[in-house]
Amino acid sequence: MRRRLTDRGRSMDWEQATALASPHVVKIETPTGYGTGFLAFYNSDRTWCGIATAAHVVSHADDWQQPIRIRHEFSQNPVFLTSKDRVVFIDPQTDSAVILFLKGDLQLPEIPIALLPVDAPLSVGVTVGWLGFPVIQQSTLCFFSGSVSARLDPGKAYLIDGVAINGVSGGPVIHCHNSDTIQFVGAISAYHANRATGETLPGLLVASDLSHFLDVAMSVRSIDEANRRKREFESTQRPDAQAQGSPADEADPNPAE
Repeated sequence: MRRRLTDRGRSMDWEQATALASPHVVKIETPTGYGTGFLAFYNSDRTWCGIATAAHVVSHADDWQQPIRIRHEFSQNPVFLTSKDRVVFIDPQTDSAVILFLKGDLQLPEIPIALLPVDAPLSVGVTVGWLGFPVIQQSTLCFFSGSVSARLDPGKAYLIDGVAINGVSGGPVIHCHNSDTIQFVGAISAYHANRATGETLPGLLVASDLSHFLDVAMSVRSIDEANRRKREFESTQRPDAQAQGSPADEADPNPAE
């Protein structure tokens, strides 16, 4: 049985952590592919939810107003979202996105897992796990683990000693906060393979932090407000994106999705 020691020395079972996190994870399908996402927050009466994922999972579908399907292992039926059924907040610079929509019959947990505050980032060497639907087993939620190799402050991301297979993009990165609780600390963005010798050798995983998700959760209170906030957000992001490009795109020719 795989265990890790928490900062206080008590053991945490990764099997238990996976069982706690799995009901919060969804598969996000678009006409051109799919990725992974997770429940980030609800509004005050839990009538609509915010699903966090990687921007490159949903950006094309959102740009072209294509449908998005949300599949949840613990719900009887998937949720089909047209462009009018959702509001998507995308931050290309951190490869982060939030999908806002009415929860309907989606049987998500009533209480989301706590998100790690951005002012308390993980330290180098901390062990983390992550979940996603890899393309080699598209209908199976899989668990991975590794250690934080570095914190990229300008890019609001972590480098992690682990793998990210296509389809896992947007999946939650999990930290065992103590012996019986977990936190979501990031979202899978990309995998940098080591090609220094001309061969594909083990590399590093890139995970965005939760800054974008926390910003959206703090600023949005209704779907109507979400539409207005999205227009404001895009108007401020567009000049920066045109001037600087997307760091995620520049650094990652092979995203995990």
